[in-house]
Amino acid sequence: MKKLLLPLMLLGLLGCNQGAGLDKDAVKKLLKENPDILTETIEANPAKFLESMQKAIKLAQGKMQQTRADAEKKSFEDSFKNPLKPEIRSDEYIKGPKNAPILLVEYSDFECPFCTRGYNTYKEFMKAYPGKIRFVFKHLPLSFHKQAMIAAQYMEAVRLQNVEGGWTFHDVVFENQDKLRSGGEGWLKQVAKKTGVNMKKLAKDINSSKVKDRIAADMKEAAKFGISGTPGFVINGIPIKGAYPLSHFKKIIDELVKKGLLKL
Repeated sequence: MKKLLLPLMLLGLLGCNQGAGLDKDAVKKLLKENPDILTETIEANPAKFLESMQKAIKLAQGKMQQTRADAEKKSFEDSFKNPLKPEIRSDEYIKGPKNAPILLVEYSDFECPFCTRGYNTYKEFMKAYPGKIRFVFKHLPLSFHKQAMIAAQYMEAVRLQNVEGGWTFHDVVFENQDKLRSGGEGWLKQVAKKTGVNMKKLAKDINSSKVKDRIAADMKEAAKFGISGTPGFVINGIPIKGAYPLSHFKKIIDELVKKGLLKL
């Protein structure tokens, strides 16, 4: 019986942080000197061990979830006090009115499947607040996506010749990610050609410092904001890290209005 009580009490200590009446150092010493106590007890009483372990895990998971929820809530509230400030360059990609009250900046990867979700959410968001959003697209190609960087370079090279062509390229790639993965650069050339750009100039611009430096600046800004995965968004300074649904975007807008930080 004593052999059974000891491991169950240990599980309560380790899993629940409720070691009432237990001397942690004494228990540690006991197990170090008698390592077979725990294993023998587990083998002799597997059902009771599993039941106790499951309870401990469930309680620990509940506490972890609550801790995570509390941290996310605090981070969300703090973001309104210290909004991020993305750089908006003079030749920035902007979709929507340039004086619109809502500024939506996205950091994205053309090959990331979650970024396709982000692309669809951005379109829903634009429709939900017609004429109220300035959308700026920035690059965050992840190293483990083979086609992400070259796709970003193609978009920037197209943009240098034709801004609207750049937006067309952006839409076509996100709507055909399977073709990007299977067709690679050859398919990107086809998409670029359909925008009407000069392909000889494009071939030079793709690897130019102007294109590469711009992408690098986008990536550096994302890192500064703590955005390491894709997609990442910033709405009037409030970050969204991940492919959240439209409801989360609206929640931020409602909170900005409620706090007097946005007028629609």
